[in-house]
This record gives sequence, structure tokens and C-alpha cells, in this order.
Amino acid sequence: MPNQPYAALYVRDFRLFVATRFFTTLAINLQAVVVGWQVYAITHDPLSLGLIGLAEALPSIAVSLYAGHVADVVARKRIIVICIFTLLLCSLALWLMSWNDASWLVQHGVLPVYATIFISGIARGFLTPANFAFMPQLVNKDVFRNAITWNSSFWQTALIAGPALGGLIYGFYDVQTAYAADVLLTATAFSLILFIPGRTLPPTTVEQGIVEKIKAGLKFVFNNKIILSAISLDLFAVLFGGAVALLPVFANDILKTGPEALGVLRSAPSVGALLVAFALAHYPIEKNMGKTLLWCVAGFGICMIGFALSTWFWVSLLFLFLSGVFDGVSVVIRSTLLQTLTPENMKGRVSAVNNIFIGSSNEIGMFESGVAARLLGVVKSVVFGGCMTLLTVVVTAWKSPSLRKLQKLE
Repeated sequence: MPNQPYAALYVRDFRLFVATRFFTTLAINLQAVVVGWQVYAITHDPLSLGLIGLAEALPSIAVSLYAGHVADVVARKRIIVICIFTLLLCSLALWLMSWNDASWLVQHGVLPVYATIFISGIARGFLTPANFAFMPQLVNKDVFRNAITWNSSFWQTALIAGPALGGLIYGFYDVQTAYAADVLLTATAFSLILFIPGRTLPPTTVEQGIVEKIKAGLKFVFNNKIILSAISLDLFAVLFGGAVALLPVFANDILKTGPEALGVLRSAPSVGALLVAFALAHYPIEKNMGKTLLWCVAGFGICMIGFALSTWFWVSLLFLFLSGVFDGVSVVIRSTLLQTLTPENMKGRVSAVNNIFIGSSNEIGMFESGVAARLLGVVKSVVFGGCMTLLTVVVTAWKSPSLRKLQKLE
């Protein structure tokens, strides 16, 4: 069974875990589309979309290192339960704020939305390292790499369905119904995690005190050249190369479509990523992992440039789909590197550092996109980001021969 492409899915607790993560991610991404479209409809300012990302990234970054320490010393299931419950409360708050066709927000402004997103950012800052550290405790080592791939596959599926579902519900019904779906999905995730038995924490590392333990996690990452190079590469690629925050502007002003099409556009990268993750579950990468990672990040940057220059919906959709294919490969490689090379009792802290590099760079990238769009214009800002992604690949390949020459983890 360990050699089968579906081996990890035979494990009951792993199935419950990926289902929990699926519904959580589905709700988060549904909410992101609805919030983005709602805020832009009220403000008509692309910078306001960037501020959504900033409102989530700042608290996530602020708590990440401490959250990583907590994930290594507190029962990981308990952390996940508390975080998902907090996300559920935030979803309820957004739903209540949007009654009467969001007239309350029109009257009072979008600051309450930013405040709610800020609180959810704190919860996600704690949730990410807890999820990362809890998943390896649910499967045996002989199906570990298969579990990583399927975990990524379910996550990518939610990234596809969430934006599409949010756009469709918003477009065909209304904002209240969309937020009600967000509440229902988050409540489902909260129910599922309760059925997974808790796991005993691995023995803690020898450092004494919170500060020393956090320093040990940072030292591990910065002393491991392969891990540091991989997450640095993804950091700058996501920071400069993403156009997700500006999709409402592209959909509304350039492609002349509505919220339904916005959901489809936002889902397109994840469709590509899901297909490639499914392929990698059957045909895992066995050699040239470093070069494959570098080429895929470069391909992602080229797709962003192509998307920015397109004025046709279907061409734009194709470039976003291909960007997801390239990004999907890099996600699987990077996840495998982190999970395999990190000791069990440091996974929370290493994941926290990765979250600062990668997870929060998505939201900081949204802010960068909003600022660049204000200064350069929407199209030029995305072209600039794609070019910076290509430059990042060149610099990383030059400065990190250990990553460039990496063949396989074994």
C-alpha cells in the first residue's frame, strides 16, 4: 500500500484532516473574493484591495514566530480548534455587517471589514504552523511524501472551488448569501476537526525559554541553504509576481466582466495547480528537483506578464491556468523539502518562518500590487512584478548552487 498513489487516503485521521483543511481553505477563499468585490464596489480604489492584504498580513507576521513556538509546545489539535472557531466568528461578523445590501458599510466605510480581516489574520498566523506540524503526526513515514502531495491537492481544490463559489453566489444571489455560505463552510471545518483524536507532542528541544526556542528555529532555517533558498525564491516570486489582488480591477475595467467571471479567473491558477498535484501523486519528481523548481518559478513570472498584457478573457484565463501549473509544482517541491528536512520537534517554528516568508508574502504582495497599480497603472504594475520574478530566479540560481544542483531528497 505505501507505493500506491492513494496510500495516505486510507488513513482515517488524515482524511479528516485534509477535509478540515479543505473546508477552511474553501471558506477563506470564498470570503476573499466576496470581500474584494464588496470593498472595490464601495471604494472604487485599487489601493483599497491592497489594504485588505495588509490588514491580514500584519497580524499574521506579528504572531508567526510565537505561533511557531506554541505549535511545538502546545497540543496542535487544540490550536487548530481555537483558530477555526475564531475564523467562524469573523465570518459571522462579516455576514452581519452586510445586511440590507451592505448599506451599513456604505454609511460607515470599510474600516470594520479591515478590522475583522485583521482578527482573522491573527488566527491564520497560529493556524498555519499548527496545521504544518499536526499533519505528519497522522501518517506513517512510509506514506509521508504521498500525504504531502494529497494535502496539497485538497488545498488546491479548495483554492479552485472557493473563489468560483464566492463569485457565483455573489453574482447570482447577493453578498449576504455569499457570507452565509462562508459561515456554513467554516462551521463544517470546525465540526470535522473535533473528530480527530489529539496527538502527543514530540520531545521538546533542549533550549530553555521562548526566545531561545524561537532563535533555534530561525537558526535552523538560515543555516540550511536549501530551505532558505527555496523559501526566499518563493517569497520574492509571490511578493512581486502575483496579480490576485488586482483581479477585481482586471475583471471589471479591462476584461469588462462581472463577479461570476472574477470567481472563474481567481480559480484558474488553482485548477492548473490541482491537475499538476494529481499528476505528481502518480508520478512524483525523482530527480532535478532544484532545476525544476527554478524553471517553474520562471514560468510563473512569464505567465504573469502574459496575463497583464492580455485584453481577452479566455487568453487571460489560460495564462492564469498555466501560472497555477508552474506554481503547483513549486508548492509540492517546497512542501516536501520543508517537511522532510525539518526535525519533528521544530516543525512549528520552521513553518512559522516559512509563513513569514511565503504565507504573509501573499498578503504583502496584495498591498504591493495595490501601491504599484496606483503609481504605475494596473497593467504596468503586473508586468513589472513578472519581470522582478524572472530576475529573482536568475539571482537565486546564481547565488544558490546547492539548490540548483539538488537532485532528490533521498
